[in-house]
Amino acid sequence: MADTSEYSWPPMAKRKVIGTSPLRLDGPQKSSGRAKYSSDMNPPDLLFGVYLTSPYAHARLVSIDTSEAERSPGVKAVHVAAPAGTELQWQGFEIAAVAATSEELARDGVRKIKVQYEVLPHLVKDDDLAKAGTRARQGGETVQGDPDQAFKDADAVSEGQYAFAVVTHCCLEPHGQVIQWVPGSGANGANDQVHVWPSTQNVPGYADNLGNNLKVPATNIKVRMDYIGGGFGSKFTPDAWAIMGANLSKKAGGKPVKLYLERSTELMIAGNRPSAYGKIKVAGKNDGTITGWTYEGWGSGGFAPVNPPDQPYIFTNVPNSRRVRTAVSVNGGSQRAWRAPGNQAASFLTCCAIEDFAHKIGKDPLEVFKANAKYAQRTGAAETYIYQLDKAAEMADWKNRWHPRGQGDAGTVKRGMGIGVAAWNGLGHASQCRTVINPDGSVSIQIGSQDLGTGTKTIITQVAAETLGLPMNQVKLMIGTNDLPPDGGSGGSTTVGGVSTSTRKSTVNALNKLFAAVAPDLGVQPNDLEAVDGHIRVKDNPNKSVTWTAACRKLTSAISEMGTYNGRQQDTAGLATGGAAGAQIADVSVDTETGIVKINRYVAVQDCGMVINPRLAESQVYGAVIMGISTALFEERVMDQQTGKFLNPDMEFYKLAGIADIGNIMVHLDIRPVNDQRGVIGLGEPPAVPICAAVANAVANAIGVRVPQIPLTPDRVLAALERRNA
Repeated sequence: MADTSEYSWPPMAKRKVIGTSPLRLDGPQKSSGRAKYSSDMNPPDLLFGVYLTSPYAHARLVSIDTSEAERSPGVKAVHVAAPAGTELQWQGFEIAAVAATSEELARDGVRKIKVQYEVLPHLVKDDDLAKAGTRARQGGETVQGDPDQAFKDADAVSEGQYAFAVVTHCCLEPHGQVIQWVPGSGANGANDQVHVWPSTQNVPGYADNLGNNLKVPATNIKVRMDYIGGGFGSKFTPDAWAIMGANLSKKAGGKPVKLYLERSTELMIAGNRPSAYGKIKVAGKNDGTITGWTYEGWGSGGFAPVNPPDQPYIFTNVPNSRRVRTAVSVNGGSQRAWRAPGNQAASFLTCCAIEDFAHKIGKDPLEVFKANAKYAQRTGAAETYIYQLDKAAEMADWKNRWHPRGQGDAGTVKRGMGIGVAAWNGLGHASQCRTVINPDGSVSIQIGSQDLGTGTKTIITQVAAETLGLPMNQVKLMIGTNDLPPDGGSGGSTTVGGVSTSTRKSTVNALNKLFAAVAPDLGVQPNDLEAVDGHIRVKDNPNKSVTWTAACRKLTSAISEMGTYNGRQQDTAGLATGGAAGAQIADVSVDTETGIVKINRYVAVQDCGMVINPRLAESQVYGAVIMGISTALFEERVMDQQTGKFLNPDMEFYKLAGIADIGNIMVHLDIRPVNDQRGVIGLGEPPAVPICAAVANAVANAIGVRVPQIPLTPDRVLAALERRNA
C-alpha cells in the first residue's frame, strides 16, 4: 500500500496524459450508431409495455376493470399500480400498464381498461400566491443583522419582482428500462433473479432501491448500462416504471419487458425544475456596496412542496437581510434534481436584483458585482470572482460594448450585455476501483460507475495511463455493471472527483506491487522506481530500465489492488476538493418590433481545479450554456388552471433551442496554478447556473426595461416594452 504522499497528482510539468485532450473513447461508437443504449436492447421474447395514466390533475380512482384488456390479442400481462380508492394528484399519475407482443397491441390493451374517476378540485398554477390558499406553506422569517436600519440609512433602494417558470426534463432517451424477472428454483421465488438494462445515473445503487420495492435481494438483481441518452439529475431511482415492468415480466412468465415513457408522459411525470418567484428589495451605497436585502419568495416543486431558493445567492454575507420563503403544493408532476438544482433560479433572482440596483444608482453593473464579491462565503472566492468577472469582461469587450440601460443602438434592433455568476461544490463521491495487472502486461481498471456522456470513461483511462506510464490504448476499462467495485451515482458533479481519486489510489497501489517484483532485478528499492513511457526505470538512472511487458513477466500471478475514497475532502490526499466559481456574460440583440431575442456571443469563465482533459471540460461548459440558453429563451411548462391540463407536453410546443439560437460560445477555463493545486473539482453543474441571469440582464440592458420572467419569450419582451412606453 502506498503512503498518502505517493497518491498526489504529478506536477503540471511532468504530466504525460493528464492535461491533454484525447478524443472521447466512446466517440466512434456513438457517432457511427454502433453504441447500444438500454432502449436499444431487444432480448429474445421481448414484450412491450405501455402505461395507462390519469387524464386529470386531481381525481379519485373509483373503480378499475382490466378483464377485457387481459383478454385482448397479444396481451401477456396487466399490472395495476393504483387500485380503486387511490387519490391521483397530477395528470400523468401512473395507474396501470399492459405488456403485449407489440407496442400497438399493448396500446389496444390499455384502451380496454375501464376506469371510473371522481374528479376533484385542483391547483396547477402558482404565479399568484394569493390564490394558493391552504396549498401555500410559509417556512418562517429569517433575519440577519438589522435590515430595517439598513434601508433607512441607504443612499438608494431598488426593488423588483422576478419569476422563473417550471421547466421539464426532456432527456432524448426517455425514462424506462428493459427488465426481466428470471424465475429461480427455490420455493416462493427465493432464488428469483431480475435482469435490468436501465437508463440510469446510478448503476451501483439501482439494485438496492429496486430490490427493496420488489422484495428481491439486491444480490439477485443484475444491472447493466453501457450508454445513456441524458439524465441531468432525473434518473437516479428505478421509479414506478421499473417496478411496473418487473411485475409485468413476472406475470408474463419471465419474458423481458421494454417499458419507456412516451414523450408526453415523460414531460408530465419524469421530473422538472421548480418554479421560483421573488419580490426583492436591495439597499446600498452610491459606490455600489449592498448593505441590505429583503426577499419574499415562493414557488412549487409539484404536489410535494419545495421551498424556493434562499437569497441572496453567493453573496450570502450581506450584513442585513430579511427572507421569507413559501412553498406551494400544486397538482403537477414532481420536481427532480436538474443540473445544479435550485441554483439557476437563485442566480437569476440575485443577479437580476443586483443589476437593477446598479441601474438605480447609475453604475456599471460589472463594478457593482465586483464591489460585492467580498460577501461570497467560501474562503478565497472573492478574489476568484473578481478575477473571473474581469476576464469575462475582457473576452466580451465589455469596456467598449457595454452601455447604460437602453442607451444603445438607435434602430429597432437593440444590443445589450448582462452578467451572471455561479457557485458549486463538486467534491467527489465515495468510490472504489480495482486495478488488475496481468503477467502478460495487460491492465484492467474495474469500477462500478457510469458514463453519462460526459467522458467519464476517457477520464478514468487517462488517470490510469498517467499513473502506470502507459498509452491509453493499453488500459482496458470496465464500467456500467453492478457487480464491479461500487462507485456512486453520477450527480452533483461528484463523479469525476470520486472516480479519479479511487483510480489514482488503485493504480498507485498496483504499481507499487509491480515495483516490488521488479526492484531486485534492477538492484534498487521499490521506491526508487518510476513508470514512464512503457518502461519501469530507476528514477536517478533512467537508462537502467525494463519494458512494461518484461516487468510484468516477473509476476507469478496477477496483481489486483483496490483504491478507496470515502467521499470526504480530508481523505483525498489533495486529489480532489470542492468549491467552484464561474462568471458569465451574455451579448444579445433584441428586435423591439417582434420581441425576438438573439444570442450574439456568450462568454463563460469557469474554474474547476485540476483539469484532466481540457477538451472534455470545455465540452461540459458548452453543453451547459446551450441548455441554459434554451431555458432562458424557450422552455416552460404551460398549465391551464381551468382544466388542470399540461398544455404543451410534446416536442412541437415545448420549445427547445436549436443550433441557430445559440450564438458564439467562448469558454475560458480558469486553470491558473492556484486552482490546479486544489485537485479535481466536478464541472457538470456550475457552468449551467448563470445563463438565465446573464441573458435576462442583457435583454434589460438592450431595451431599457426589465423583462421579469423566464423564459424571455417575444410576447413577454413586447409586454415589457409596452409597459415602459406607457
